[in-house]
Amino acid sequence: MPPDNAAVVAPGTDVSFPNDGPSSGAEIVRTGPDSFNLTQIGTYQVLFEVSVDEAGQLMLTLDGEDLPYTVAGRATGASQIIGMSIVTTTSENSILTVRNPAGNAAALTVTPLAGGTRPVSARLVITQIQ
Repeated sequence: MPPDNAAVVAPGTDVSFPNDGPSSGAEIVRTGPDSFNLTQIGTYQVLFEVSVDEAGQLMLTLDGEDLPYTVAGRATGASQIIGMSIVTTTSENSILTVRNPAGNAAALTVTPLAGGTRPVSARLVITQIQ
């Protein structure tokens, strides 16, 4: 995430990952700034880490449905919210996002300059494992 991309993520909305990183194959396709198409039925390992100013939570969604077992968060502090989960799709072209869960009390401020003067990356790594 570039240093000029601070963003507010309201409850019930998805985190944007504005830049593409390295990729291999065509099974995972970006469909927007915050959504990714898992084109094949399969099992995926998904890792995300996002620096935010507030205490909060993030979770994965698949086709707009919350995946409750993927919730990661922090109560206080200045660390990143980091989550890693296994997601299995049952249909082709499933859409994956990272979301500030609906019902949470606060919007989250994504902060690319967490903890210092150099920008940190928000990361989303999706690996098809089966």
